Amino acid sequence: MASVQDLRRRIHSVRNTRKITRAMELVAAAKLRRAELRIKALRPYAETMNELIAGVGRASSSLRLPLLEQRDEVQAVAIVPLTGDRGLAGAFNAQIIRRAFAVERALQAEGKTVRWVAVGKKGRSTLTFRRRELAGAYIGFTDRPAYEDAQAIAHRAAELFIAGDVDRVTLVYNTFVSALTQRVTEQDVLPISADILETDEEERAADVLRGDFIFEPEPEQIMERLLPVYLETQVYRALLESTASEQGARMTAMRNATKNAGELIDTLTLHMNRARQAEITQEILEVVAGAEALL
Repeated sequence: MASVQDLRRRIHSVRNTRKITRAMELVAAAKLRRAELRIKALRPYAETMNELIAGVGRASSSLRLPLLEQRDEVQAVAIVPLTGDRGLAGAFNAQIIRRAFAVERALQAEGKTVRWVAVGKKGRSTLTFRRRELAGAYIGFTDRPAYEDAQAIAHRAAELFIAGDVDRVTLVYNTFVSALTQRVTEQDVLPISADILETDEEERAADVLRGDFIFEPEPEQIMERLLPVYLETQVYRALLESTASEQGARMTAMRNATKNAGELIDTLTLHMNRARQAEITQEILEVVAGAEALL
């Protein structure tokens, strides 16, 4: 049985740990609120971008742009797992890596080649440890991603796709549902789906009422500029979703750690009181035995 002094040291250590986990929980909660606000601010921009691309697409009978090219046979796929730069976030990073490797196994079973573009230190270190060759690695910004970070990732993905090194690019990331729930999502970002160019009957009727538009420059040239921005927006949205998911997972994990630390302190305090009572009882018995020996 541990001594009173040992138990007292353990209680002191656990209390210090509880202070740290509590502070990390509060920091994660603040970052989560900011991440949610950034996601909400991005939605109107993304919706307007979709409407703009659809409007330009209606003005062109046929578009033959590299980012829209649907290849008949997919031979190579780039997987882009969006992980965090830090741990202590529960299963946030582990479930992304598990899903990414599951996608890799499924693709290899179909005879396809897999290329990797790592985002986040955790993903990069795991892929490097597993001896996967990286076509790109982007780290140091997962707590607060900027649009420039999404641009860099989207540019590398487009570069691989246009050069023919890969025929499809897939993001694997956590979609934010709530602080307690994050849903692993697979999203093909390249080639860009032709569905964004489609429109329904109501929009076509509205275009007829408004009349024809004159585009300057030509719709194909406008679309050529818009599609890379659309790709960057999709990657940026995924980064924001991943950031919110990471902070939500970390807040929940730290809250559970704080609760467990409190329970452990209660248990250790009970053991310490019992050990102290046993020591006192032993001392009383020794005093009584010594007094009897003198009689």
